[in-house]
Amino acid sequence: MDISNKISKEETLVAALGHSYSYTEYRALVEQLAIEGKSTGPMQTEALANYTQLNDRRMRRWDKTLKFNDEAITIITGVSQKITWTVLTESWCGDASPALPVMNKIAELNPNIELRIVLRDENVDLMNQFLTNGGMSIPKLIMRDDESKEIISDWGPRSTNATKLVEEHKAVNGRITPEFKQDIQVWYNKDKGQSILSDLLLLLPLE
Repeated sequence: MDISNKISKEETLVAALGHSYSYTEYRALVEQLAIEGKSTGPMQTEALANYTQLNDRRMRRWDKTLKFNDEAITIITGVSQKITWTVLTESWCGDASPALPVMNKIAELNPNIELRIVLRDENVDLMNQFLTNGGMSIPKLIMRDDESKEIISDWGPRSTNATKLVEEHKAVNGRITPEFKQDIQVWYNKDKGQSILSDLLLLLPLE
C-alpha cells in the first residue's frame, strides 16, 4: 500500500469520527426522520423517506430478534485487541438495515469493539477512499486498530452470499430492479443475519 495514501485514509477517518454517532444515537436519528417523513442526506424525496421508514421498522425488528450461536459468541468475546468499527451509511440504505444490527450486537458483546456510524454524504472524502468497484456503495465498514491507529480491514456493502445473489441478478437484468430490492430483503429475513455475521467474524483479530 502506498504510504501517503495510507496516512490519508487514517487521517480522513479520524476527521470523520469527530462527528460520528453511536448506534443508539443513529437509531434515534432514523426513528425521528421516519416520523418526520425525511431521510439523511442532502436530497429529500418521497422515495428516500419511505425507505427510511422501512429501515426504521426493519432495524427495530432485527434488534429484537437477532441471535448468535455459542461458537460466534466465543469468537467475539475472545477479541482482546481494541478496535473501532466505523460504518458509512445513510438512513435510506436497504443493505444497512440488516447489517448495522449485526455489527451492534457484536460490539455489545465485547467492550474492546467500538461501533461508530458516519453519514456517507457528509463524509465524501472518506467514502472515496473505500469505493466498491468505483462506486460509493454502502454500508461500508472500516476497521481500525486503536493502539496503532492503523486501518486493518474493511467490509461491505453486502455479505459474500448476498453479493453473489446481486451479481447473478445483474448478469441477467443488467441492473438491480425494484423487484430484486424486495427479494433481497426477503432473503435477508430468511438468512437471519448469519451471512453478515460469518463475514464479520473473519475480520476479527484473534490471537
